[in-house]
Amino acid sequence: MQLNLLKAKIHRATVTHAELHYEGSCAIDGRLLDISGIREYEMVHIYNINSGHRFSTYAIRGEEGSGVISVNGAAAHKAQPGDLVIICAYGICDEAEAAKYKPTLVYVDRNNQLTHTNTSMSAQAA
Repeated sequence: MQLNLLKAKIHRATVTHAELHYEGSCAIDGRLLDISGIREYEMVHIYNINSGHRFSTYAIRGEEGSGVISVNGAAAHKAQPGDLVIICAYGICDEAEAAKYKPTLVYVDRNNQLTHTNTSMSAQAA
């Protein structure tokens, strides 16, 4: 059986731009792409914490260290500057790989600068 698991996420990034008339994509600070393992042109799912919108697009490389998170094209209708988003990429693996797999979790501050990384989340309390 093939499983679709979380590969990487950038948690609570702040949208810096929403460019309606740019080609569709999400520009992400290149440093965050490298740290997360999300590749340029890879499909990403974006979850807007402010509005609840959930949408898919692809990642493009933004300037390293810039903190840019630019939601472009039609997706610009789903986010605006200042919104907090979670950017996720998923990967497919078999059950043997899944048994030992750990995602890359990237946490940023309000300026989209790295605060820390992890490979697991703490258990949610009841």
